[in-house]
Amino acid sequence: MKSPAFAEQPGDALFVLPCACQNLRRLSRVVTRIYDQELRRAGLEITQFGLLTALAAVGEANQKRLSAGFAMDSTTLTRTLGLLRKQGWVHSRRGKDRRERLFRMTGAGSRQMAMAQRHWEQAERRLRKELGDTGWKNMKETVSRMTEAGMRA
Repeated sequence: MKSPAFAEQPGDALFVLPCACQNLRRLSRVVTRIYDQELRRAGLEITQFGLLTALAAVGEANQKRLSAGFAMDSTTLTRTLGLLRKQGWVHSRRGKDRRERLFRMTGAGSRQMAMAQRHWEQAERRLRKELGDTGWKNMKETVSRMTEAGMRA
């Protein structure tokens, strides 16, 4: 017998998890699926969209800066940057020493991000609709505080 699709599973199927880590990982998987569902229509995943957004904001960055800014594992970042380079959305060049690589978004990457923007906004609307304005504001504040606390711990 086939298990029901993620979207078809009732919210009451969730069970209490004993720690912050397990709860946050589950939440991250659920929210990632929502963004990926929307961004897939533009040929992206949320991790790729996030990296393009970061490069649009900073202009150019090395892998260490990107990894720290996302608190992302270097292996995952390397894989994602490789996919973005393969698509022609990110360009890399050698930094000050031979080991450093600097990444920047290309014109094609900028166009891809612009095309994906409305799909990202749709994912945001879906979540905001479920949370309401107060819940949305509280979520953003709580996530920021928890991220900062986690970095300090």
